[in-house]
Amino acid sequence: MDNDLEKEFTDLTLSAWAMDFYQTRLAILQKVRLELPRLGGTLLDVGCGRSPYKKMLLSPPGQVTEYIGMDFPSDRYTKTPNLEWDGITIPLPAGSIDSALATEVFEHCPDAKGVLREINRVLKPGGFLLATVPFLWPLHDNPYDEFRYTPFSLGRFTREAGFEKVELTALGGWDAALATMMGLWVRRRPMSQFRRRILQRLLLPVYARLLRLDKPPADFSRSCMITGLALTASKPQTPLP
Repeated sequence: MDNDLEKEFTDLTLSAWAMDFYQTRLAILQKVRLELPRLGGTLLDVGCGRSPYKKMLLSPPGQVTEYIGMDFPSDRYTKTPNLEWDGITIPLPAGSIDSALATEVFEHCPDAKGVLREINRVLKPGGFLLATVPFLWPLHDNPYDEFRYTPFSLGRFTREAGFEKVELTALGGWDAALATMMGLWVRRRPMSQFRRRILQRLLLPVYARLLRLDKPPADFSRSCMITGLALTASKPQTPLP
């Protein structure tokens, strides 16, 4: 059962039944794979949920030697987290982890800057953080859906939390945004199942074409559309002045 849940995030296949989440999960998966060389040593997965990336992180070419999944104690997930927290304070000593992962977590944090400070505290000097946040996504985990971030606010919060080398990349642009909205509409809008099956078949080729055409924006100084953001940052080797 756990392996099946992991495959929902790491073994993605485009189909009519996956049109609501395919682009979002694929973009996150591609970013995690890209950053595998920098995610190493003891890794803390903040808000780990089902721990979908655990196997990938611990397997070659992954560099992680110890995985710590942290989340709320809850029966919503199939796995009990290695470490439980209150959503504010991370119960680990300062400088005790090498890298941190936080996928689709900060939108649920009433004080994301405080959580970023906590991640910074438990990272070793030079430690690496990879995080993702949604921008175009329905309300979810109600009523614990707090924010949507622009690259400007998320970057500012991260730097104010003590990180350096802060980089933000878009996880999708205009065409991916349209595809995502189409997929969400056809999969989640209330309608009859007969109508849904017909519309899914009609929209799937358009959805796939839009994803092939998509070019995520690289310049946030101009008006653009994004589906989500990926953040990378490092804890300084020496404390910032």
